[in-house]
Amino acid sequence: MTALTTDRRAQTRWSGRLLPSLGILLVTGGLVLLTWYTWLVLTPDTAPYRYQQVTTGNVSEFPELELDTWPDLTISQYDIHVEGTEQPVAQAWFGQRANQPQVLLNWKNQTREPLLALDQKASELSALAAAIDKHASRDALLLGWWDTSRQLALLTGRDVLFHTPLHEPLIIPLEWQPHEQAIRAYENQQAGTPADPQEQELFMRFAQSLVNPPANGLDDLRQLAGTRDTYLIVHVSDLYKLGLMYPDKFGIAYKHYRMTGNLHGMISHLKTEMRTRGYYTYTLQSLSDELIRAFFLIDEASYDTLLAKLLPFTSQPSPVERTSPRLIYQQGGYWVYHLTAKAPAHNTLQSGKDSNETTDSTVSVDQVQ
Repeated sequence: MTALTTDRRAQTRWSGRLLPSLGILLVTGGLVLLTWYTWLVLTPDTAPYRYQQVTTGNVSEFPELELDTWPDLTISQYDIHVEGTEQPVAQAWFGQRANQPQVLLNWKNQTREPLLALDQKASELSALAAAIDKHASRDALLLGWWDTSRQLALLTGRDVLFHTPLHEPLIIPLEWQPHEQAIRAYENQQAGTPADPQEQELFMRFAQSLVNPPANGLDDLRQLAGTRDTYLIVHVSDLYKLGLMYPDKFGIAYKHYRMTGNLHGMISHLKTEMRTRGYYTYTLQSLSDELIRAFFLIDEASYDTLLAKLLPFTSQPSPVERTSPRLIYQQGGYWVYHLTAKAPAHNTLQSGKDSNETTDSTVSVDQVQ
């Protein structure tokens, strides 16, 4: 009895000392967690890269962009750097008029994987814009991917549905996914304007139309355009972007090939890739005189979509054969259609090349079939 009482007294004294200590520890731990949470809230996430301005000048200082037709533009060149790397991972050229947000006009990727934007020949955009400026009515509506829309609005002054940078899809590597919101905010800051929520909603309808079956997709696009005289503009690189947005509906793969002068050898490699992977069909994009990007559709269901039907694929009917919408212009990777039922003759854009060419300016469809 005495021993038990003594033990209880000892436990009581020990507990009396322990409980205040635990209380202090819990309060201290709570303060630490609160401080950490406050730091997370008050310290915004940052994008894992930065734009570093290299130079700014008029278009004559950037002859590689072929923008002499627009001497009133100011061009700013940037290097894109990632922490811990000395060399830039990409280069960007933005165009701007006074007191207006700047627009990305050209992008040169220095990595193996697509990053933020897809590169293409600068001459394609300038040629397309010049043709639109010459032949399309001033009140025409240009309907295309949001980045193409912003470029053509800047260069041609024609109306578009998408004036703000929508960043759909956001082309970033998997390890950057936790920084998605910070990247979107940083890209808006770089462009000088935020994404417009109403335009985002319209763009999702536009993208959904492209992944729909052709007849349904065209009906949806015409509803977006209304009664206006509308040109539908698609680029072969839209294939990759649509695949990122709808991976379950639109299977796309890509691979780069060097132009070594052995055309038949490259075609043989393409066909081997098709057989090995079980792909359905492919098309080409010329990135430079030395480099070609091949886009592969992985199955027939991906080809039975509006966007795929608007672009040239091997062993498939040419877009030239389409009657609705009617192809009126082709330049490099761009294919332009008149979305209205009948296009007046004076509104027909004329390409300097045969419309039966692929998106590659060197290799024709017939050569790669």
